[in-house]
Amino acid sequence: MNPDDPLLKILACPLDKGPLHLLPLSDDEAPGSGTEPSAGEALYNPRLRRRYPIVDGIPQLLPSSGEQVTEDEHEELLKRMVP
Repeated sequence: MNPDDPLLKILACPLDKGPLHLLPLSDDEAPGSGTEPSAGEALYNPRLRRRYPIVDGIPQLLPSSGEQVTEDEHEELLKRMVP
């Protein structure tokens, strides 16, 4: 997903209806690098500390698709967020 995609402005967390932030792939998570899907591109809700995966370019925004992140992961994800 492109950080300039207008879709990002209208997507919302299914739980608190607040905005989501794009977590782009980092250099070591390039396609074909063998990383697990949860480490790839995702949308993140820092208020609830929930990460929603993007699979084949499609955000998975069902409440059951999101995963809770730990405090350490939360701090790392805040550094990766696209403003």
